Amino acid sequence: MTTRGPSPSTTPSTDPAEAPAGGATPAVPEPTRALRWVILTLAFACGASVANLYYAQPLLGLLSHSFDVSKGTATIVVTATQIGYALGLALLIPLGDLLENRRLASRTLLVTAVALAVAAFSPDFWVFLAVSVLIGVTSVVAQILVPLAAHLAPAESRGRLVGQVMSGLLLGIMLARSVASFAAAAWGWRSIYAISAVVMLLTSLALLKMLPVRKPDHSARYGTLLASVVGLARSEPVLLRRALTQASMFGAFTAYWTAVAYELADRHHLSQNGIAVFALVGAAGAASAPIAGRLGDSGRGVPGRAVAILLGLVAMIVAGFGVNHLVLLALGGVLLDFAVQGHQVLSQRDIYALRPDARARVNSLYMTSVFLGGAAASAATGAVHSAWGWTGVTTMGAALTLVAFLLWAVELGARPRLRA
Repeated sequence: MTTRGPSPSTTPSTDPAEAPAGGATPAVPEPTRALRWVILTLAFACGASVANLYYAQPLLGLLSHSFDVSKGTATIVVTATQIGYALGLALLIPLGDLLENRRLASRTLLVTAVALAVAAFSPDFWVFLAVSVLIGVTSVVAQILVPLAAHLAPAESRGRLVGQVMSGLLLGIMLARSVASFAAAAWGWRSIYAISAVVMLLTSLALLKMLPVRKPDHSARYGTLLASVVGLARSEPVLLRRALTQASMFGAFTAYWTAVAYELADRHHLSQNGIAVFALVGAAGAASAPIAGRLGDSGRGVPGRAVAILLGLVAMIVAGFGVNHLVLLALGGVLLDFAVQGHQVLSQRDIYALRPDARARVNSLYMTSVFLGGAAASAATGAVHSAWGWTGVTTMGAALTLVAFLLWAVELGARPRLRA
C-alpha cells in the first residue's frame, strides 16, 4: 500500500472483545497536525455527501404539490434514494479494497454533482425519482472515506478518530433537513439540489488536494471481490449481527424522520422555516459519535450499545405520546438520533477490527444491510401513516428497537463462545 501524507497505522488490530478493561487504560498519543487536517477533510466530505440522502425528507409536501402527485407517491423518493444508496454500498464500496481510494472517492463525487444538477431541473416526478436513485448510488462516498479514516488512524485512537469523522457524517445527516428546508423557503425546493451539486464539485477537488494516496494490496477481480462479501457474512457472525441490529435501529430512525414532516405541517401547522428549525434538534445526535468512540476505546462497547438501543425505545415512546406537544416530539427526535448514531459508531469500531484487510467489503455488507432496513421502513411508513397515523409509525419504530435489543441479547449470550 502506497501512502502520501499521514501514514496508516501498522499496529495489529485487536478483536472487539479485547479492548482495554479495568484501570489499565494506556496513554493515547495525540494525532499529528497533518492527520488532524486529513480527518477534518474526511469529516466534511462524509457529511456533505451523505446529506444528499436526506434533502427530500422535509420537502415531501412541496414535491407532492410541485409534481402534482399524492403524498404517498412523493414518499417513494425517500425509498428510492435509500435503495440507490444500498445498491451503491453493495456494488461500489467493495472497490475500496481494489482501487486507489482517493481517486475513487473524488470521481464518484463528480457523478453525484451531475446527478444533483439533473435533479434541480427535473421536468417531472419520474425523472426526479430516477435521478434520486443515482444520487443515492453515488453518495456512498462517505462509506469509502470512513474505512479510510480507520486505515489512517493509529489502533489505540481509532475509535476516537473514526468517531470524529462520524461526527461530520452525522452532522450532515442531521443538518440536511434544516438546510433543505431553509433553502426551499428562500429559493424554492430545487435550490438545494443546485447548491449541493456545486458543493460536491468543490469537495471532489478538496479530496484530491488533501487526502493521501492509498492503493490497496488486493489484485482480485471485481466479481471475485463481490463474491467474497457473501463469504464475510458466513465467516464473521459478529459482522452479521451488528448489521442486522443497526438495520433495525436505522429503520426506526427513518420511520420517524419520514413521517414527522407531515405531522409538523398538518398537525402543528409549521411553515417550511418552522420545519427547518425543528429539524435542527437532530443535530444534537452528532455529539454521540465521539462519546461512543471513547466508550468503545475504553472497552465499554457492549453496555454502551445496550444503552443506545434502550434509549431508542424510550425515544419512540416519548415521540408517540408527545405528538400533540412539539417539545416532546422534538425530545423524541433528539434521543432517537443520539441512540442510533451512538450505536452506529460502537458497531463500526468493532467490525473494522474484524478484518483489517477487507474493511471496505466489511463496510459494504454492514451498510448495505443498514440502508435496506431503512428503505424497507420508509416504504412501510407511508402506508402505516395513512392507515394508523403517527401512533402507528411510532409503534412500528418501537417494535424495531425491540428487535435490535433482542439481537443484542442473543449476541451477549454468544460472546463466551465467539469472543465477540
